[in-house]
Amino acid sequence: MVLDADRVLLVRRGSEPQKGLWSIPGGGLELGETLEQGVRREALEETGLDVRIVQSLDTFERILRDDSGRVEYHYVLADFLCEPSGGILRAGDDADQAAWFRREELAGLPTTPLVAEAVERAFALRDQQ
Repeated sequence: MVLDADRVLLVRRGSEPQKGLWSIPGGGLELGETLEQGVRREALEETGLDVRIVQSLDTFERILRDDSGRVEYHYVLADFLCEPSGGILRAGDDADQAAWFRREELAGLPTTPLVAEAVERAFALRDQQ
């Protein structure tokens, strides 16, 4: 999760699953890649921004089922608090849009599940430092 002052960086998913919903930038690891390397690579690929990792935030899983109830996707997600350190904002990879949002703008935004809660946890943790 990339925070800058009172804003959070989100991407709109350009492909399934959850195409068209705003989400935290991220993706799968490449073989032999560390979590931190994957965080920086995915941020750059999806948003055009270099990031500095501040600390680990949370690890959780998300299981998505199809209409018949069968498991279609099962993700283990590791969320990191990051700050922008360079680059130029632009959507790339499987994101069709990348944008900064203030916390209060998230309420009316179509997001993937738990985005608002994760953003609030990230701001709370950052503000405690």
